Amino acid sequence: MRFRIGSILVTAFSALASSVYADDTASVEVLGFSEDGRIFAFEEYGIQDGSGFPYANRFYIDTTKDGFVAGTPIRVRLDDEGASLDAAREEAREAGQSILADEELQENRGNTAGWNPVTEYSADPKRISVNPRPVFPPVDDALEFRLEELALEPPEHCDALGGDIVGFRLTRIATVPGEQTEIIHEDKMVPSSRRCPLGYQIGGVQTFFPAEGPPVFAVLVAIRSFGFEGPDYRWMAVTGRF
Repeated sequence: MRFRIGSILVTAFSALASSVYADDTASVEVLGFSEDGRIFAFEEYGIQDGSGFPYANRFYIDTTKDGFVAGTPIRVRLDDEGASLDAAREEAREAGQSILADEELQENRGNTAGWNPVTEYSADPKRISVNPRPVFPPVDDALEFRLEELALEPPEHCDALGGDIVGFRLTRIATVPGEQTEIIHEDKMVPSSRRCPLGYQIGGVQTFFPAEGPPVFAVLVAIRSFGFEGPDYRWMAVTGRF
């Protein structure tokens, strides 16, 4: 009897653990900037829920216009449950070298001025205020951003899911007299690449001060969307100069 009870408990715990970890929360890694600050790159990677396939996506963003560099994003998924996540990441890395070499990105990684992982309970997921670089006392004005979710018409492929499909607005808040609060991103529609987004939160701020030209920032935004076995998290970035 004792053995049977123990077996039942182990089975129940395993089922609970499977349900807890069934969703797909992508890991994110800042790769860095080009030497002149014109390009910002980051990677997201993980194991796809439902299929168990490893994936790795690399994003290269032109910071002068906040748009993807030609030929990107780079998206890799290995449709084999036995394939390793390292193999997916290496394939994406190799593809990215023709866009911008990792060596240059690593030499110009910039500063992680603020970071709030999706597991953080105590931070405000819709607001972040940072000192742009680790100099004390600060020599730069603070950077502050706020995010608002926007109810928008859902993409056609999301109609059957129900629930509110949302976009977002990201505002850079004026922190000194004479500076203007500025909307730096505002969705008019929900891109199909975000799948069916349910919400957003600010994940972090990366800054870079090139040897010449103005400093640049990248605000990492976590996207919570419908997944196969629960809500998934993916990533995007909004870039600009200051």
